Amino acid sequence: MSWLNSPDPIPGVASSCDPIDTIIVPRTSDLGGFSVRRALPSAKRRMVGPFIFFDQMGPAELLVGGGVDVRPHPHIGLATVTYLFEGEMYHRDSLGTEIAIAPGALNWMSAGKGIVHSERERPERMTETRPLFGLQSWVALPKHLEEGDPTFQHHGTDEQPEFADNGASVKLIAGSLYGHTAPVNTASDMFYADISLEPGARVPLDAGWEERGLYTIAGQITIAGQAFDPAQLLVFKAGDHLVVENNTPNPARFVVLGGEPMDGDRYIWWNFVSSSKERIEQAKEDWKQGRFDTVPGDAEEFIPLPDRPGP
Repeated sequence: MSWLNSPDPIPGVASSCDPIDTIIVPRTSDLGGFSVRRALPSAKRRMVGPFIFFDQMGPAELLVGGGVDVRPHPHIGLATVTYLFEGEMYHRDSLGTEIAIAPGALNWMSAGKGIVHSERERPERMTETRPLFGLQSWVALPKHLEEGDPTFQHHGTDEQPEFADNGASVKLIAGSLYGHTAPVNTASDMFYADISLEPGARVPLDAGWEERGLYTIAGQITIAGQAFDPAQLLVFKAGDHLVVENNTPNPARFVVLGGEPMDGDRYIWWNFVSSSKERIEQAKEDWKQGRFDTVPGDAEEFIPLPDRPGP
């Protein structure tokens, strides 16, 4: 049986024909050489399942000598999830991890009670122009893991489950979807997948998850008769069956994400996420006083605590 089987919208039932609850157009920031579109958090929506932060980096062509150079900075209470379509980023952290992330691979860094990392480029890559295009998101940790030990996981592109049917192809980044489970160890029930549709192809999105979102990457998709272009986050109503279609002559690409609601509210300030405002205040003071661990091989520079968090 095809995994694409899904009930079609029911004529005359409005909820089955309009499954979209919220549409978010990300705000754009220029980071010098490339732009970042931030879809979460938004005034319209703070989280989708455990996802509390969602950025699109690029697409950009980085110039000789310039590029990604994010100095060491701290996190608590979250897992950073980095996934690239093009280019490379070089990750170092206070656990001693040092690894380049390539397109299709996954970096999953769980901060727990505190971790420090940097995101730079290898010097040899900066001698020529090169592309950068990818996604970085944060997944909030459940309360019982917020003060756990930090961990790091890396899974190459050949480790991710990939499957295809009738012009729809899926790479599962994290969690479970369509009967498959990704190898990364997540802290909560969730899904995150990279999906491509050839012209005329369609794919359902499981109605079993309470919170579901879709972020458009390339091409145009149609849902319940509405067409959507790249760089939009769609958040769907709970329980509605929906089908994503490509009715154009060009390929389309998007990611789907979500999961079960978190176990209570989460607060976010700069790089810190917690269920406790007091814990965030402690983290701010700890960073200011130099109480976090340093990054081996990248300990001389760091990003100071800002007066207020950025956009």
